Amino acid sequence: MEIITTWEEVPLFDAEETEAAYWLEHQVDLRLMEGAATGASDGAESVTITLRMDPRMLARIKRLARVRYLNYQSMIKQWLSERMEKEMRDR
Repeated sequence: MEIITTWEEVPLFDAEETEAAYWLEHQVDLRLMEGAATGASDGAESVTITLRMDPRMLARIKRLARVRYLNYQSMIKQWLSERMEKEMRDR
């Protein structure tokens, strides 16, 4: 069984059958799930921002989050956190 360590590894699925077949051979790393559940926040405080986004893109993000049983805002924060870590490592 292959372990998923980042959400980017999970593809978009065209059909439920394709997704079911994928999850038979893949499993999400426990640390990734814990980070998604807790929001992976470094601080106890957060700041509200406004971000303009194409409605179709937002709909796709919400669909992805729903499939992963996540809040879409938490998933976006997780993606940003993962990318920021990658950028810092690649410096």
